[in-house]
Amino acid sequence: MEKAKISKAGVPYLHFGSGEPVVLIHGLGEVKEGWQNQYELADQYELIIPDLRGHGACTKTDGISIQNFAADVISLLKELEIRSVHILGLSMGGAVAQEIYRQAPDLCRSLMLISSFHYLPNIIKALLLKKHKAKFEALSVKGKQIDYLSRMALFSWKKDTVEKFADIFKPKQQIFIKSFEACLEVNNLTLLPMVNIPTLIIGSQYDSVLPVWIQARMHKLIPHSEFIILRNTGHIAKLEAKDRFNQLLRKFLNQQTLAS
Repeated sequence: MEKAKISKAGVPYLHFGSGEPVVLIHGLGEVKEGWQNQYELADQYELIIPDLRGHGACTKTDGISIQNFAADVISLLKELEIRSVHILGLSMGGAVAQEIYRQAPDLCRSLMLISSFHYLPNIIKALLLKKHKAKFEALSVKGKQIDYLSRMALFSWKKDTVEKFADIFKPKQQIFIKSFEACLEVNNLTLLPMVNIPTLIIGSQYDSVLPVWIQARMHKLIPHSEFIILRNTGHIAKLEAKDRFNQLLRKFLNQQTLAS
């Protein structure tokens, strides 16, 4: 197990491997260790894997917002003196990746947006607030939270898959709700057409959290982006389809390395 470090700004992170740097940004309620299946990429790339504000081991709980999540990652990269990096984000982490591009476009070498989103229409926001926020607030028992959320996020509900999900998904109720509300405020409709770096967008066939039509729309907005749908997996493809997922990342990253 890689040993975590803490930045001067209080951001816990993992940092190992060699090659071009790649930041892996987890999703809502997740922790940095949720990228364990991707640690193997360290044989080709320098991996930087932070806990977002309020998540995992990060004790900073004020100012929960997509903007502050991004600013924290940018601050960490500056501290590490990394001037150009591939940014990979899953779900909410993909929204953070987009915000990093907004705040520091020259820092971004490429974007990888996995099962993510750029904007949620008001009708969808209302449905999400009504259905999921109230449900999560009512689930005070951790085991029940995991059971409910795993059935949303996973395609396979096999015992071992659910247990692995429970290892990487460790929501703190109030942070989770505040982060969820921050996601509803994301609006990158005008940002995405200005993205001028290589961008890989991956959706999952059976994603019931953020359906593939959302990623398809992102693909239409980002010039020259690449869009791939992973079959037979849910919202957490990095867990359910590890080998296919990692192969896609390697292919995309290797293309950028050859192009540089």
